Parts: sequence; structure tokens; C-alpha cells
Amino acid sequence: MDAVTAKPTYSSHVVAIPYPGRGHVNPLMNFCNILASKQPDTLVTFVVTEEWLGLISSSSNNSPSNLQFGSIPNVIPSELVRNADPIGFVGAALTKMEAPFEELLDRFRQPLRPTLIVTDAFLFWAIGVGNRRNIPVASFFPMSSTVFSVFYHFDLLAQHGHFPVDLLEKGNEMVDYIPGVSPLRLLDLPSLIFASNQYMLHRFLDLISWIPKAQYLILPSIYELESQVIKALKRKNFNSLFMPLVLPYLT
Repeated sequence: MDAVTAKPTYSSHVVAIPYPGRGHVNPLMNFCNILASKQPDTLVTFVVTEEWLGLISSSSNNSPSNLQFGSIPNVIPSELVRNADPIGFVGAALTKMEAPFEELLDRFRQPLRPTLIVTDAFLFWAIGVGNRRNIPVASFFPMSSTVFSVFYHFDLLAQHGHFPVDLLEKGNEMVDYIPGVSPLRLLDLPSLIFASNQYMLHRFLDLISWIPKAQYLILPSIYELESQVIKALKRKNFNSLFMPLVLPYLT
């Protein structure tokens, strides 16, 4: 593991860990850059595997001075071979990264003790880590509020006879009962819901079940584009709901 050092002048310390994939690392990295820029008295530590640290090192040259990097060993398959066994890769991320992440947290001492963990929602085990250590956790869902709401209200699909379902027979039926989401066809829902292999769907539902155990939920959304969905989600039992503006930084 890389050594993690910092000056003792920061008032708070945020430790962020993304799911190891480009569609996850980039959004959370952008969020951390924004956070560090707007909160210069906050130390932000971005934790990735050693392989990912090498992949992003060249793009981190312009990062704020209060954004640093920490790494954990390559306990998951390499990016070069992950597509050979995608389910195995997911399983490794969900079972192999927790222990080295906790070891890294153990290396932080006052005044560097983390005051907040920001975890990719897919690494839901980090919520348990924070709860055990009495560190608040923010769950970062790297997709739209609409996608989050569809999975959060997944039980409504079954209640309305839309899961399981034969899309060839009922694909054009309308889904008009998800709070805040405009009516759409079953065919327009995330394909993951109806995939023949349900492993990834079950992992999605696992992460949804963990999110209420986090202290905060972060959705990379723009209020004006998803206002009805956001209003509906705010009526749920989330402690807090933040909408960081990350769209200009997604490329």
C-alpha cells in the first residue's frame, strides 16, 4: 500500500473509494476534485487499487493540493482480463477489497482520522465499515436519479405483474407507478432487470438495501432535469440527499 501522508492543518478528512471501473472511477474522481476545490480546509483521500493508481496518475497532475491518493493491493483481476469473467470480477470487488481498505483506514491517525467515507454505492460493504468505526458514510450512486429510483422501487414491478415478465409479450406495457418517474415501457427499463443471468440484478438489489444504512446519499444529477424524481426521493427515509453538479466534468 502507498503511504498516506498529510499536513495536520485540515479540519476534516474525506476518504473516497470508487468501484474499480471507468464508469465509476471517473464520476467519483470528478466529485472529489470539486469537493477539494470548494473545501480547501478538507483533506480528500481517493483510494484505488495499485493498478488503477497507475492508470489515473497522469490525469491527477492538476488536482487540488488537498486531494491525495491512497492505494490498496491488486486483490481483484486486472483491467486487462476483467471481461473474461465479469461476474467473477464483481464478486472479487465485493469480497476482496474490504479487508485492505480497512487496513488502510487503520493507518490514519489523529488529526487524520477520517470524518467521512464516500463510497461507490456498488461497494456497499464500505457502509458496514463506516458503521462499525462510527464514521459517517455517503453512498455515491454513479447513475441518474431515475435509474436509482427504478431500482429503489423494484418491488413495485412485481406488485404490478411486471417481474418476472416475458418482454416479447408485454414489453410495450407501460410502467406508470414509479414515484416521480415519467411513464415508460417495460422495454425502456434497464436491461439488467430482465437479463437471463440474474446475478447482477441481485447485486443491484443488495446495494439498494444497504443505502438506507448510510448517513448520506449522493446522486450526480441536475435538479432541473430530474426534479420530479428528486422530489419523490426526498420523501423517502434518506437522512440527506445531495445533488452535486458533475455533468461538465464527465468527459
